[in-house]
This record gives sequence, structure tokens and C-alpha cells, in this order.
Amino acid sequence: MRHSLRLSREDLQRWARILGQQGWLGWGWPREFGGPGWNAVQKHLFEEECALAAAPRVVPFGPVMVAPVIMAFGSPEQQRRFLPGIASGEVWWSQGYSEPGSGSDLASLKCRAERQGDKYIVNGQKTWTTLGQHGEWIFCLVRTSNEGKPQMGISFLLIDMKSPGVTVRPIVLMDGEPEVNEVWFDNVEVPAENLVGEENKGWTYAKHLLAHERTNIADVNRSKRELERLKRIAKTEGVWDDQRFRDQIALLEVDVVALEMLVLRVLSAEKSGKQSLDIAGLLKIRGSEIQQRYTELMMLAAGPLTRPFIWEAMEAGWQGRHGLAGGQPAAGRHLLQHAQDDDLAADRTKCSAISSRKPCSGADMKPPTSLRSVPPKGAVSTFGTAGRY
Repeated sequence: MRHSLRLSREDLQRWARILGQQGWLGWGWPREFGGPGWNAVQKHLFEEECALAAAPRVVPFGPVMVAPVIMAFGSPEQQRRFLPGIASGEVWWSQGYSEPGSGSDLASLKCRAERQGDKYIVNGQKTWTTLGQHGEWIFCLVRTSNEGKPQMGISFLLIDMKSPGVTVRPIVLMDGEPEVNEVWFDNVEVPAENLVGEENKGWTYAKHLLAHERTNIADVNRSKRELERLKRIAKTEGVWDDQRFRDQIALLEVDVVALEMLVLRVLSAEKSGKQSLDIAGLLKIRGSEIQQRYTELMMLAAGPLTRPFIWEAMEAGWQGRHGLAGGQPAAGRHLLQHAQDDDLAADRTKCSAISSRKPCSGADMKPPTSLRSVPPKGAVSTFGTAGRY
């Protein structure tokens, strides 16, 4: 996604179906379950090529997370029932792990599933459910026992999100998008046949899921692509000549290379059949820190152009998501500041000489070609000017 457009559910699922038709949506799957049977290095190369080609990201909850658990611990009936829909990209899965008060300390989760005959009755809440508003099925860690250690009373359930009693409530983030959600379960009936593996063994299956995606979770290939994009932004906006700014980019690049070497060490251990390094947590932390750093540097380099492009804001009378009621001075000041920012951005886009920071001449007072392109309606750009970088 070279133009930083925010994709819709239809866009993401269309890409998943394209990969599914080639047998590549489950690129980490063994042949017996319909995958290509690639080894660890081949899987890494596939991920790297997708990132370098700026292909849409695969939503991982189905093919990368729950599918390996079903393959390893699910019954043959569950494998026949769920894996084809995941492999084809037709079924959208969500992840039900975190709860209020149970994030890093996931073993303290309280969402409860009570066995009643041939079904479970599920009550509780999950939160930070990424793209849960699109989910059709959700795999959940639920508490089925309070005896012994907290980890010993957790089970792994597959729940149809269309079931009565399931409620999804969006959590709107700073960019105005509900990327994460709350999911509530109010006496939701789940067939007992949707229990993966044994009751109270869900913690084991959750650890298997994390181990299976330990290299993918670092997202190093995306970081490599975004590092090059950061360099383009810095050169376009004229901050590349700033030695201190280049130093920050150089430090980031060293850390990206170090992270890649760490990932390759894990892949090498897997390929040789040795005990792979159990460093999933480290990969996740370092990968997330690197993503935060390149995003912040992009913001500093791009300046006012980091503001989101919102199509509706181009329409007369647009007042934002909630509008502006009379008697709200704080909101008024906020809009006034935005108007001033708009004027500043407009002045900058008039001058094609902005990247070199030289004074504008009369011949320079025209927008460059890249600024005349507008993303399709419904698409939102991370930066205010799609296609500029």
C-alpha cells in the first residue's frame, strides 16, 4: 500500500480470496491441509516479497492464528468444517483474548463458559478486538474452571458471532476509526462440539498459537519497506540534509537490520530441526518499538501533511463526526486551529519548491502532479496527500 490508503473490509477480503485461489492464503500450512508446504525460510521470503510489493496485509486471525490450532488440536470434523473457509478467504475470523484487566496478565481472564449438556453458556466481555466489527467467527479463551492455577481453567472455544447474545461495540481511536472493539457475550449458547481439544487445556493451545507466529509477529518486512518510505519523505520534505535527522534514520536502520538477523536466526533453527529460540515476546516488543519510531519520524518529516485525508471534509458544511453544537468554545477553538492548519497546508502545496526549502517564484506557484491525485471515495490516506510519497 504505497499510497497509505485505509482499506475496507471488501478490499482486504478480496486480496485474501486472490491468495486463496492460488493456495497461498495459508502460506504457512502443510500440504495435507491444502497449504503449499513451504519451509520456514520460504515462508519468510513470501512475506518479504508481499511487503516489498506493498500488497495489502493479510488479516492474520484466521490463516495465521486459529488455523494452526485447529490443525494441531482440533478434531477431524472441526478441520473439515473450518479450514476450507479460512483457506479460501471467505470467512473472517476475530481473536477473543484480552479483557478489561486481563491484557498482559491474560491468565486472569474472567469471561466464563458453563457447560450445560451439549452446549456452553458464555457470559463476559472481550476488548481490543481488532477489526471485530467485521468478524463472522471468533476464537476465544474462556474460563471453564476456577480450580488450581488460573492457567489450568481456561478453554479454547470457537464462537459464531451471529449467535444471539453477541454484541460488538466499536472503540473509536484517535483517527476516528473503530479499528478495535468490545465484544460482549450475554448467555450465548455455543455447541460443545466447538470446543477445541480438551476442556481446561486452552492455555496450552494459546501458547502454541503464539509460538506458531513468533517470526511473523515482528513484522520486520513491513518495517524494511516503511524505512525506505521514511527516507523518501525526508528527502521530499527537505529534512534529509539535517544531520541529526539522518542520524535518527541511521539508528532506526541499524535496529531494523538487527531485528531481521534475529528473525533469521529463529528461521535457521527451525529449518535445521533444532530447538527454535523461544523469543516471541522479544520479537513482538522490538517490532512494535520500531514501528512506533518510524511512524514518529514520518510525522516529524511530513509536518502538516500527516493529517488524515477525509473525503467528507471536502464537502460543504462538513462538521466532523459529531458536529459542533452552539456554546462549545473548546470545540470551536479546535476547528479554528484546524482551519489555520488547512491554510498552512494549502500554502505549502502551492509551491513545488517546498522540498528544497527555497523561496517560491511565480513559476513555482503550481501544485506538483502527485498533489493533484485524490484517493477514491471511501479510502482514507495516512498522510494528507495520497501518492506524494
